[in-house]
Amino acid sequence: MSADQGNGTKRGWGTIPRRTFLKGAAAVAGAASLGGIPGIVAAGQAPAYPKGTKLHLLTRINFIPAGDTLFIAQAEEFGKQMGVEVQVERIGENDVTTRSTAAIVAKSGPDIIMFQNNFPHLLANGLADVSDLAEALGKEQGGYWDLSRANAYVGKKWLAVPYGCLSNTMNYREDWLKEAGFSKFPDTYEELREVGKKLKSMGHPVGQCFGHSVNDPNSWSYPFVWAYGGYEVEKDGKTVALDKKGTLEALKLNTAMWKDMFDEGGLSWDDASNNRAFLAGSISITNNGASIYFVGKDKFPDIAKVTNHAPNPRGPAGRYYHLATHSSAVMKYSKNQKLAKEFIRWYMDKKQYDPWFVAMSSYMIPPTKVWFDHPAWTKDPKLTPFRDSIKDARHLGYAGPPGAKASEALAKYIMVDMFAKAIQGTPPEESLKWATAELKKIYSA
Repeated sequence: MSADQGNGTKRGWGTIPRRTFLKGAAAVAGAASLGGIPGIVAAGQAPAYPKGTKLHLLTRINFIPAGDTLFIAQAEEFGKQMGVEVQVERIGENDVTTRSTAAIVAKSGPDIIMFQNNFPHLLANGLADVSDLAEALGKEQGGYWDLSRANAYVGKKWLAVPYGCLSNTMNYREDWLKEAGFSKFPDTYEELREVGKKLKSMGHPVGQCFGHSVNDPNSWSYPFVWAYGGYEVEKDGKTVALDKKGTLEALKLNTAMWKDMFDEGGLSWDDASNNRAFLAGSISITNNGASIYFVGKDKFPDIAKVTNHAPNPRGPAGRYYHLATHSSAVMKYSKNQKLAKEFIRWYMDKKQYDPWFVAMSSYMIPPTKVWFDHPAWTKDPKLTPFRDSIKDARHLGYAGPPGAKASEALAKYIMVDMFAKAIQGTPPEESLKWATAELKKIYSA
């Protein structure tokens, strides 16, 4: 097997200087526990895959274009070194679940699918066991964050390899906050209501999505409920426990916030709407990842200059986050499972992951703890709150164990619709009863 060098000559894999061979042999030994391509390539040997082998990966379109650009380049490099063709298909994030479900039913489609949140639990029957790879990577990189593990570890095995968590904090305009008479971002939801009320009266409302979109509505709704002591289900994973005093308090406060401080277009917004509104100068505060800031630095520098980030507000029970996790699953129907694992091992290796993480500019929190002290988090102090959010993140379905039922509740937008119904005029008590009944249909099944 040979590789084109771009100058009309070819370098054979078998013609390796002795020193290079010895280094490669050592690399293979070091990578043996991972069985990965880094050791194979270092040894100057490529595994034999049939000519014309194609590997297909499906993922969502990245909100940080530089991340997609680099990932695609890395996929092309992997393909060259392995003598295969790698196709990276990117689609809208709301479409990934639909496509993957159809593929599992048809037993045909992408070899690797990057899922969000806890969907490996929901689609477990269609996913291959990747425990060997996931365990080795976790051991090498300081262990996984609890949230990453919760959403990819199903039963007693890994059905996906954690890729990262979308970071999330409060994005706000420093200049408008000061104009409103506040020197720092509010620490509690009650204080946020007062700040937001003043900002809205000045023509600068707070923006929040309450539509059926994967990330932003859930990133607001779940932490709000947790902050007031509410949660979906008890530790037994069966007893629905949403109908609590704290959940009702959160619902009532959010409904009051809707009138006092929110942009009323939020009921129809998707995950990109608040980004556009913030960069257009239409809203003053929104709950989001770092994408607003980085697009601003590139295209709206004046807005980026006055943009900052703060932790989520806290409630009586604490401060929490729902962070959308990403994980790479190898499909059980795939005829290229070994190659798929090699590719995942390739892009999760520090040599590839480090430049990708830097290109993502703190938008994605790596799934393992070795990256927590990476200088990218503190080089720009405005980004540090994104890193710290992982420490207070909870898995969906808390206080019960992660599982398919929590995935179903998420997919049906029960928590989001509970808030949306109250906003639209349904008494909070009735909205809560509706959501509780819907959860009981899932958890009692």
